[in-house]
Amino acid sequence: MSYLELIAVMASFIGVALGITGKRITWPWWALSSVLYGILFFQWELYASAALQIVFIIAAIAGWFGWEPSGAKPGRLKSSHRAYVVIAIILATLALAPLLKYWGAASTFADAILFFGSLSAQILMVYEKFESWIIWLVVDAGYVALYASQDLLFTSVLYITFTVLAAMGWSKWYGAHRSASRSL
Repeated sequence: MSYLELIAVMASFIGVALGITGKRITWPWWALSSVLYGILFFQWELYASAALQIVFIIAAIAGWFGWEPSGAKPGRLKSSHRAYVVIAIILATLALAPLLKYWGAASTFADAILFFGSLSAQILMVYEKFESWIIWLVVDAGYVALYASQDLLFTSVLYITFTVLAAMGWSKWYGAHRSASRSL
């Protein structure tokens, strides 16, 4: 446990909780937590997780400028695009995992698949697709196991919370999508 991890946990929790509500203010919190976690994960040799934080910072900037000031307007991903997302995650994982092993990363396949799952979920979130929360649900559960295996206690507890929050986000965003679809 470190102060860095504790502060990163708090910033991440605030960012995700705001994300559920679809408020645009979520993005600066994501950026802050990503900077902190980028440093922490690099120190723990979780290189894919560290690199992912750069993606999150870029996504936070895109989300801030892409979402309306009133917040997210959740939409649906086309069925064919869902299949493309899953196939892309699998193929990218198979390409990255051997590199992580070569670089001496603390985790290879788990870190790689969670990296690409997170990347996909984050991109879908920037584009305001409610399916992003489904991917977050699966990814967050996977991160619980990964970070627990690395003795990152607070981060493991955070990701247990994220798993619950992802289910709540899915419900809220899907409900908002359905309500908007009915009113058309």
